[in-house]
Formats: sequence, C-alpha cells, structure tokens
Amino acid sequence: MQVTFRQFAFNNVLRNKRIYAAYFLSSLFSVLVFFVYAIFAFHPGLSAVHPAVSKGLHFAEGIIYVFSFIFVLVSMSAFLHSRKKEFGLMVMLGMTNQQLRRMVFLENILIGFLATASGVVVGLVFAKLFLMTAETVLDLKEMLDFYIPWQAVVLTCGAFLFLFIIISFFTVVILKGNKLIDLIKGSSAPKKEPKASAALSIVAFLLLAAGYAVALAVSGAMVVAAMVPVTIIVIIGTYFLFTQLSVFVIHQLKKRKFLFWKKTNLVLFSDLAYRMKDNARAFFFVAIVSTVAFTAIGSLVGFRYMSTTSLVENTPFAMDYVSNYGNDDEEEHIQLIESSLADFPYTEAAVHIKKVSIPSLASKYAPLTGIISESEYNELAKAAGQQDQQLELTDNQTVYLYYQNSTTEATEHVENMDLEIDGKELKQISNQGSNLIRTYDDYLVVDDQFYNDIEATESESYYGFQVKDWKATGEVGEQLLKDMDVAETRGYGEDFRIASLGNDWMVLNQSLGATLFIGLFIGAVFFVAAGSFLYFRLYADLENEKQKFTAISKIGLTDKELSKILTTQLALLFFVPITVAVIHGAVALTALQNMFDFSLFKSSALVLGSFGVIQIVYFLVIRYNYIRKIKSYL
Repeated sequence: MQVTFRQFAFNNVLRNKRIYAAYFLSSLFSVLVFFVYAIFAFHPGLSAVHPAVSKGLHFAEGIIYVFSFIFVLVSMSAFLHSRKKEFGLMVMLGMTNQQLRRMVFLENILIGFLATASGVVVGLVFAKLFLMTAETVLDLKEMLDFYIPWQAVVLTCGAFLFLFIIISFFTVVILKGNKLIDLIKGSSAPKKEPKASAALSIVAFLLLAAGYAVALAVSGAMVVAAMVPVTIIVIIGTYFLFTQLSVFVIHQLKKRKFLFWKKTNLVLFSDLAYRMKDNARAFFFVAIVSTVAFTAIGSLVGFRYMSTTSLVENTPFAMDYVSNYGNDDEEEHIQLIESSLADFPYTEAAVHIKKVSIPSLASKYAPLTGIISESEYNELAKAAGQQDQQLELTDNQTVYLYYQNSTTEATEHVENMDLEIDGKELKQISNQGSNLIRTYDDYLVVDDQFYNDIEATESESYYGFQVKDWKATGEVGEQLLKDMDVAETRGYGEDFRIASLGNDWMVLNQSLGATLFIGLFIGAVFFVAAGSFLYFRLYADLENEKQKFTAISKIGLTDKELSKILTTQLALLFFVPITVAVIHGAVALTALQNMFDFSLFKSSALVLGSFGVIQIVYFLVIRYNYIRKIKSYL
C-alpha cells in the first residue's frame, strides 16, 4: 500500500506518542484553561455581577497565551534535539532537507490541531461544572446558566491554531542549519567532561545569599522597592546554581573516595554531573516557572485570608451608623435599621458625641474635640463583646481614646495632660487605642456628671448593632444601602454613613474570589507545564539510559541496585528544581508577610504543602513507569 507524505507524518506522531504525550497534554491543558477563561469572560451573567472580572479574565488569557508560546517553543526545540538521530537516518535513506522540514511542520500542525480541538471539546463537556465551581468560589447569588459560547470557541481556535502555525515555522528554522553528520551523531555523540567555574559557583552562592538576605531584611514599603532588584539577582543566581555550582559540588563529592567508591555511588556520581549539565537550562526553567506559580497562588490565597480576617477583626459590629452634625434623617434611618433587623436577635448601643473646643488639642483639620460619656462608652464596649475596653472614671478624670485597628501600629500620644473645657479642668489619666467607634476620630471619655454639665458646640452620634450570625445580614445591609440611596457610594451619605459587615464581607469575598479564581488557573498552568517539561526531558533520554544500563547490568548490577540508582537520579531530577522553587517561594511569601505585617504562614504552608504532595505523587507514578520500562529492556 502506498503511503502519502501526510500519512507518513501522521504515523510518525503515532510512533512517538509516548514522548509527544506530555507535550500534547500540556498544550491541551493550556488550550482548556484559555477556553474556560473565555467561557467566563463572555458569559453575560458574570459581566453583570462584576465588570472587572470579565476584564481580568481576558488579561489572564493574554498571560496564558504568551506563556503557552514560550513553553511550546522550548519543548519543541528540546524534542527536535532528541530526534536528531532519527532525522539523520531519514536523510541517509533519501529524504531531502526540505521534505524533512515539511514533515516536522506537518507533525507540529497535527499536534497543535488535536490539542486545540481536544481542549475545546473537553472545555465544552465540563463547561457547566466549571460554571458551578465559579458560582461557589465567587459566592454568587445568581446562577451562571450554561450557554453556547461561540465567541469563546472562535477566539480559542483562532488564537491557538495561529500559535501552532507560528511555532511550526520556528521549528523549520531550527532544523535549517543542521548538517547530516550532526544529525547522525544526534544525542549519542561523545560528551565532553562537564566543567564548572569555581568563580561562577561562588558568584551563584553570593547572589542567592544576597537576594535572600535583602528579601528577608526589608519590611513595609521597602519590600516593593527591593522586589525588582532582588528578583533579578535571584534569577541570575539560580541560573549559575544549576549550570555551575551544582556541577562544582558534584566534582567535589567525587574527590571524596570513601563516598565515591561506596556501593553504587560510582555509577550515580559518574552520570550525575553530565545530567546536571545537560538539564541545567531545563532545571532553571522549571525552578523559575514553579516559583512564579507558588508565589502567585500563595500571595492570592494569603491576601484573601488577610483581607477577610482584617475586615472581621476591625469591624466590631454587624452594622453601624454614623450621624454627623446637621443630619435630619437620623431618627428615620435608625428606625429603618431596627425594622430591617427585626428577624435577627440583635443588641443595640449608641454614643452621643459632644464636640467642644479644646485649644490644646485643636488642629487645622479638627478644630473641635469629641467628648463621650463613660456609661455610653461602656455599654458600646459591652455590646461589641469588648468588656476589657470598659473604663472606670471619677470626677474630672478622662481617658484619651484614639482609633487603632489590628493592622496599624500603636501611635504615641502625650499622657497625663491637664485639659480645660468651659473653665472646668480635666485630668488625663491614660491613652487607649480602640476600634469600637469607626468614625476614625479621637475622643475624650469623661465621667457622666462632667459630660452632662458641658455644652456642645456640635454633636454627632454613633450606633452599633450586634448580630451573632452577621454573615446572614449581608442582603439586609445591601437593601439598606439602596433604601438610604447610598448604594453607589458604598454607604456614604452627605451627613451620615452606614456600614454592614455582612455586605462588606460578601462584596470583598466576591472581588478577591475572582482574583483568586483567575490566579489559581494561571498558577496551575505554570505548574503543569513545569511537570510536563520534566517528564519530557526524562523520556527524551530514555533510549540512551536503556543502552547504558544494559551494559552495566552485564557486569553484575542487581535489580535492587538498579532501582536504587534510578530512584535517586529521578528524585534529583524531580525535586532539585522544585526544592529550589519552594525555597524561592517561601522567601518571597515571607517578604510579603513583612510588607503587610500580617502572618501568611498558614496560607503559605497550605499552598507549598499542596504543591509538594502533588509533586510526590507525580514522582511516584513516573518512577514506577520509568523503572518498569528500563527493566523490560534488560
């Protein structure tokens, strides 16, 4: 039967399906994630919930597209290198260079077409599941109905078919300069003894040490200033770590005879330097890509945890209302809040603030100082469950109350001042930081009798409504904002402000959930790409490994020793770049923790631990198959 050139290219892909599998599946995954983002971005219901989500998804698509281009190009370049011997044999049998380049072009187009079609089909099959996941992550009240995403299909197919055509042209360029003798030698050509520069090894160590030291030493706004130079230093240091320092360390270990000649270490160390040198760029690529994945996801998870936790810690009441001087709607608004909360068991407390002139405390922007009675303040603290904040004053004693939340440092204030109001003396006995009154102003808490005796220049009020199940009041809070006509300004009216913890938590959770949802998939793409690249490098060297271990087994290498050597080699291949990435990621997340002055340990440990478990499972599966294939050849 006569075989056409296209059939020959198709059969070639089938014959190399084991090596192509990782490349195909990674490409499919990239197409799938891009398509899923497109389904969400074009969904009419999602744009109505939060317009920024749709823009964010399109931005994420751009990142995935650029990364996919780099990943596919690097993978294809390495794949072609491993097939040089096969190409040389075809040229010797009469295939012209033009036919060879055409064959590779067709192979790549075929893989790209299958990956694009498969990605879109899988995306369509699981579209409803993805939409339901988004409803949960984004905490949406409205369902995201399934629809026919023809815009997403056209965008995905067009973008990725164009990408694979461009990559295919690049592969033609890569093959153009190869001579027959180079193709025949292929990857089995004798390799020179890998060498490492002691000076560059020291540079690698110093760059990484300096990068880590600066990242861990800075705090606050300095973290942002140090971010770019530290990142550049660590990237350069990582490159020299794999190309120079790792080989240098192996050479030093080989010089230690008691270690080198111990059991099978001779085989392990003799091959290890070549492997490290050959895979240095792959290790560097995997380490940097994995670091980006770890840091991005860790930051998003940590930032969401920090934001929601800070909101709850710094909002003592389920709902609060501030009535400023001149607010004529105060009584009507309070009645509206009370009737809205009628279905919830709640406690209510209020402080009525008298604004008076105290020259020693006056400033250009705050000429008047607020005075609060001791009894009302204690009732407010009791309603918020902050009994430790309650005060006990006598006669003319006062406590200076300043606003302080859990994320700000305590500010210094003068203690034991002697003050005077309307000719009456006040003796300040202490300062107290508190988040009870969320007008963010400073006040003086005085004895009830003293409070009753002074006349106010202006007055304002603060009301706190405490509900145990505050999350259930989110929709009530949203409706109150609409009823008071302040939904557009998030609760700020001309002379008043209303805030609902349940509603704020719901809005914040949706916004950060969208960011997390976008970032999570991008990080997953990076991590899967790194894993598939390791798999690809491993199977590209499989034929050489089979021949090497066949020769060694003839001089008495047992199955147990073979498994031990292969397990150690695979473990180094899988875990050296990932360990470097985990260390880089841990340092980066610690720097972010120093910037926000908020512990991200739990979220960092959760993210890095999850990736670690996935990598271990992936290693065990690959190890089992790899050792089985080597042994089946012996």
